[in-house]
Amino acid sequence: MGRNTRKRRTPLATKVIAASAALALGGGGLIWANFYASAHESHNDAWGNRTKAAGAQVATISCPDVGQKLNYVPRQARSEVDGELANLDRQITEAYQRLATTRDAQARDASFVQNSILGPLKDRRQVIVDRIKLEINRAGGRAPGDLDGLTSCTGTPADPNQQNSGGQQGGAGQNPGGQQQSGGQNGSGQNTGQNGAGGQQGANGGQAGNGPSADDFVDITKVQPNVQAKPRRTGNASTGSFTTRCGVNANKNHNTDNVIVAPGVTNGAHHLHDYVGNQKVNAFSSNDTFLQGGTSCQNKNDLSAYYWPVVRVQDGTQDFDQNADGGGKEGNVGKILTPRVAQIKYVGSPTGKVVAMPQFLRIITGDAKAFTNGPANANAHWSCTGFENKVQLTDKYPICPQGSQVVRTFAFQSCWDGQNIDSANHRTHVAFADAGGNCQNGFKAIPQLTMRLVYDVPPPQIQNGQVKNAYAVDGFPEQLHKPITDHDDFISVTTGNLANKIANCVNSGRRC
Repeated sequence: MGRNTRKRRTPLATKVIAASAALALGGGGLIWANFYASAHESHNDAWGNRTKAAGAQVATISCPDVGQKLNYVPRQARSEVDGELANLDRQITEAYQRLATTRDAQARDASFVQNSILGPLKDRRQVIVDRIKLEINRAGGRAPGDLDGLTSCTGTPADPNQQNSGGQQGGAGQNPGGQQQSGGQNGSGQNTGQNGAGGQQGANGGQAGNGPSADDFVDITKVQPNVQAKPRRTGNASTGSFTTRCGVNANKNHNTDNVIVAPGVTNGAHHLHDYVGNQKVNAFSSNDTFLQGGTSCQNKNDLSAYYWPVVRVQDGTQDFDQNADGGGKEGNVGKILTPRVAQIKYVGSPTGKVVAMPQFLRIITGDAKAFTNGPANANAHWSCTGFENKVQLTDKYPICPQGSQVVRTFAFQSCWDGQNIDSANHRTHVAFADAGGNCQNGFKAIPQLTMRLVYDVPPPQIQNGQVKNAYAVDGFPEQLHKPITDHDDFISVTTGNLANKIANCVNSGRRC
């Protein structure tokens, strides 16, 4: 079984979905995400800007998502299928690392990427897809008929007319947005981290050679307001809120696993997570483990797991995992920032009462692969204190003015199918409410989990098309640390009737 996987994704979108997600003021004077449909904004079409010129240097690799096609997998086959999906994603990581460390060969041979990277990758993916079909069919299911068409991957080129941060002309210094590169700590465009994901000059910017680039940042004071009003409440609305205080991960509970997507697979996330709440969450945790895990929450009946990818400042320093899988080896480098504030709140529905969350419900919000997949499942929201009710960014990191702090906001899916605590693709058992705040297709409204993370971040500086002291969210190496890949994970685990208490609090209009 492979050791890596990544969160499920959808085929590459044909266009960016414009418009911003609706945010609203919540209880207690704090600004909380209150999304009722999965909507996304874009100041700059991150996909349309990719130069398609022949011979352009390939910046990254995009593969169709096999896991997203698997709407039904028999339970007795899920463990084997999850392992094979992990193998698919390990293959992508290895292919990206080969892409990033063979720039000289690519410059000498225009067919190198196809013949030496993408072609062999397709062959290896076909072997895994055949295994997945076999496991599903053997367990009495029926594998989708189009899986064989998902084995081919493509290379995303960069603009060949831009310069890398070392001032040299050439494709090796480019990024998908066509911007000059940040060059890392020394301005040379070299990979200064201890990793194999970008050791050549100018690869894709950033301290590790795989982003972010200057084009990933925007001065928030120059962005037009884009926050929409929340849906109108009906007379039956559930207007209360329940806040749980679980800390900021000051005890540095980290790992690079993902027990939701890749149970039993070490380093299944390819990037580092902060964990608050349940203290025994790793690839090998089970529901029984969660009940024995203890919690960082003040309410000891809240054993839920709340975890998200860390944010790092690429200031030339390294952290404890500079030589580790999921860390420096895979392009996640720089100083890890601990949030100054981590606010976790459950809110209600504007159109009706909510039912209690079921024990062990899993929810993933956002898409860790949204840069290559497109925005269909993206749910990233970046802002600055003082701007949260005005501007929310999906595909840009904000540069905040003096005295303002960076804010990441998450609003999880608030509709549940009423039966399943998870689904084969980890998405279809939950959904966002529609624009009016209503659950569709017979789904039931549950308390909506919202999270707000606040960071002290030294403001990045953009000079001559390059970014200095960039910050970025951890991610899969081929995602180039794009802000749109931000995501959050949750497993509901409670004791002492807490799930019902949360629902009752929300339904009664109280602040708990």
